[in-house]
Amino acid sequence: MSQVGTRIDEAAVMAVLEEVMDPEIPVISITDLGIVRGFAEDPPRVRISPTYTGCPATTAIELAIRDALDAAGYQDVHIERVLFPPWTTEWISERGRERLHAYGISPPDPSATAICPLCGSADTEEVSRFGSTPCKAQWRCKSCLEPFERFKCH
Repeated sequence: MSQVGTRIDEAAVMAVLEEVMDPEIPVISITDLGIVRGFAEDPPRVRISPTYTGCPATTAIELAIRDALDAAGYQDVHIERVLFPPWTTEWISERGRERLHAYGISPPDPSATAICPLCGSADTEEVSRFGSTPCKAQWRCKSCLEPFERFKCH
């Protein structure tokens, strides 16, 4: 699709990225997660910000982006890692928050308590600041007694 001297359709590239899922949370796309910062020209490139500088999924995400772009014919589109401004959970889309909740992960929220994604109770407690990935914490619902993860705010 892309050729030297031809303008690349940003909307088409972004549509390709909508289909790239986060490798650690496979129900949320990288666009809904907010790590895609946009598209820039000259040279054409997708700009991404990792959820944090040492995120182990960053390389896997970049490879998934490369594969998706190549499959769609955008071999000339580069991937640029952008560290400033740093990614924040505020960049997660509303659809992304809904998908996290439906998957059983409490979306990030600055409040001291988490809402249980299983029963909806606010009677919850943090069990461990460390969850299955560095960006999540382990919580427990006191109402339904089920464990769940909460996406950390940052």
